[in-house]
This record gives sequence, C-alpha cells and structure tokens, in this order.
Amino acid sequence: MHERLLETLRDAQRFGFFGDRPIEEAVLHARAFVDAIGVLPAGARIVDLGSGGGLPGLVVADACPQASVLLVDRREKRADFLRLAVRRLRWRHVEVMAADVERLVEAVGGGARPPFDVVTARGFGPPMTTLGCGAALIGPRGRIVISEPPADDRWDAGAVAALGLDRTRLGAVSRFDRTAPGST
Repeated sequence: MHERLLETLRDAQRFGFFGDRPIEEAVLHARAFVDAIGVLPAGARIVDLGSGGGLPGLVVADACPQASVLLVDRREKRADFLRLAVRRLRWRHVEVMAADVERLVEAVGGGARPPFDVVTARGFGPPMTTLGCGAALIGPRGRIVISEPPADDRWDAGAVAALGLDRTRLGAVSRFDRTAPGST
C-alpha cells in the first residue's frame, strides 16, 4: 500500500467519514476483506456498498487492480470525496456512484447491469438487509464479504441458506459464497 492511499484515508478520517481509530488498524481490518475475497481473475467485478470514506473499498481497489471496482454511497458529499480520491490515486479501474443501493439492485435485476463477482460492505446497514442486497447483486459464483462485530450471533442460518448462500467466518469478516448456481 502506498503513502498516497494512506494520506487519502487520513483525509477521509479528518472529514469525519469514519472514526478516530488509527488508520493503520483500519487498513488492517480492510485487508481482511482482501484476504476473504481471494484471488480474482482479470476483469472480475467488485462493488463496495456504503463506501463512505473508502474503507474497505479503496483498500480492496488497491489490492485488486485487475478488477473493475464500483464504490457506492448514497451521500453525494462522500461520493465526491471518493471521486477525488480515485483521481488522486490515478485509478482507471474504479468508478464511484452516488445512489441508493436499491437503484443498483434494480439495474442488476433488470439486466441493465451485469451481476458482480464480489460485494463488500463494512457498515452499510442491518445485517440481513446488507446480505439481501449483496445476494441480489452477485452472479452464480459470487461472493459477499461483510464486516463482523466481535459477537458471532447475528446471522440466522436458515435465512442465509434461503438466499442461496453459505457463510464462513474469517476473523473480522464473514464470507458468503453462492451455493446454488443461478439462485438469487
């Protein structure tokens, strides 16, 4: 990770886009997303829901230059910050969208956008809402990675299975893999 990205994340913190935890700790947490995503082929598509100040989205984009990354936040101020960050970092593989995620879900569901290979979310919304949106955005072999609190009691196994997903806890994140091709 280069200094320009760390400085961008420090700027996001100064603007109040996330807490006062040391940036190095926040980046380490974001690296857990990268590890859970695993190796991606060239051209893979990633979307980060509720990107805010760029965690984990900017860290994921830095680690996955072979992928196309979409950062989505409904707040225009945060999306503007992310657009400036992407320009500052000179990334051509990252796009920023200021919109409610439901709009993106409709676009994927209606065929206006292809499904994603990976969905990430750090602090997007209630767990099952986040997972439901993620499940609607991934393709048959898709993967969702969501930040986890220390307690491990927020996922209803039946509801997760009903979405066609299989959950694996990986420390600070949970990874959900599509279990049945074509399921939504």
